[in-house]
Amino acid sequence: MSQVVERLREGLGDRVKVDEATRDAHRRDWWVLSELQDLQGRGPERPLAVVEPQSVEEVSRTLTICREARTHVVTYGGGSGVCGGIRSEAGDVILSTAGLSGLVDVDDHNLTATFRAGTNGLAAEEEIQSHGLTIGHWPQSIGLASVGGLVATRSAGQFSTAYGNIEDMILDLEVVLPDGQVLRTRRTPRASAGPDLRHLFLGSEGTLGVITEATFSLRPLPEASRGQAFHFTDLDAGVEGIRRILRDGFRPAVVRLYDAKESGRNFPDDCPDGRSFLILLHEGPEELVAAQIAGVAKRCAEIGGTEANAATVDHWLGERNNVPGFDVFLEKGIILDTIEIASTWEHVAPIYRAAIAGLEKVDGILSASAHTSHAYRSGTNLYFTFLARPAEREAMEATYHACWRSVLDAVVAGGGGIAHHHGIGRVRSGRLVEEVGPVGIDLLRTVKRALDPDDLLNPGALLPASTAGA
Repeated sequence: MSQVVERLREGLGDRVKVDEATRDAHRRDWWVLSELQDLQGRGPERPLAVVEPQSVEEVSRTLTICREARTHVVTYGGGSGVCGGIRSEAGDVILSTAGLSGLVDVDDHNLTATFRAGTNGLAAEEEIQSHGLTIGHWPQSIGLASVGGLVATRSAGQFSTAYGNIEDMILDLEVVLPDGQVLRTRRTPRASAGPDLRHLFLGSEGTLGVITEATFSLRPLPEASRGQAFHFTDLDAGVEGIRRILRDGFRPAVVRLYDAKESGRNFPDDCPDGRSFLILLHEGPEELVAAQIAGVAKRCAEIGGTEANAATVDHWLGERNNVPGFDVFLEKGIILDTIEIASTWEHVAPIYRAAIAGLEKVDGILSASAHTSHAYRSGTNLYFTFLARPAEREAMEATYHACWRSVLDAVVAGGGGIAHHHGIGRVRSGRLVEEVGPVGIDLLRTVKRALDPDDLLNPGALLPASTAGA
């Protein structure tokens, strides 16, 4: 047994797991490239140990021991990431937040709720709904993700257009820093007290500290919830419809526009061939919902949108998180993934066309498509999906990288942002300089060195490990 494991066991007892099954289950997240490499027998290595602390004091003790031993620590929440944010090596210690679970407090008067970071996202929402309230954060991974993971990856939920994203819902955080100190931010609706320290950890992907608690600002459950659907001549027309809806002040909870290929695949009975399909969900007081439905219908009609069956939205709500696993495709020699990016309005359509054209040039491509799923006053996201089957199975990984490269090349050239809500992980880390620039990279490295001078927390994620201390 290694010296660091002995010290961890002295300090945390049976919280330290070294059995093969536990170590194997914590090697990686859902990144398709890690799954492909597992199938090929060359996936991520088992970590040295998995530690399951059950208090902030035990998290602090774990980090202190590992820092003294110069041992890498990778925080594991729900393991639902898809960008390689978790990928262990043989000498790593995995810090699982599974033991940090549950509701700490809920306050109906102030509309707040505090959860421990390992709480499952869906369990948190269901707990709050039992009080007649909602967090309103519905990422596709909600049934798998942890509260801390949602914060650490700066996630977006499917109801984001009305309710905002995770950064709009967090009031305060408790975080254990790499040296074991505990930071607790102030619980206020807003502060003008220097830079907002919460934002050091929103999107930090476990590289700057371990989130142990998060407090949300809540909403009452909506009085009314009604769907609405339209189809347009093409994606450009649908994007213009969304832009006008948001510009005029309407805020549907859900705004999703599918290109012709995805519309035909997902809504064959409701969308004519070759057209783009838009679904919306309106929530709130009945008077507000009725006004939004009327206002949105008017604006969509003005640019040639045709109203479709609103029951389609109910079907989408019931099926939206039911997606097949990657292994079904990988075993057939098909490599696939999704890539979400963001853009201001004028760049959306050109980026879409350039990215699809780039994907269609990749050898073995089977399908290239996209939809938008998060809309804002000043722009929207695009969510690309690709499937490819190279002639040789040995070429699957190279084909994967070629698809990613073709999309991100189009995004960068077109003036967009390389990541909207899945984070950076390892799949995008080499392109982060194109998002934040050389000065931004230097600034991130400076912050990393200040908090974690030995690069012990999740090296290789967000910033490449080879340059994090440069």
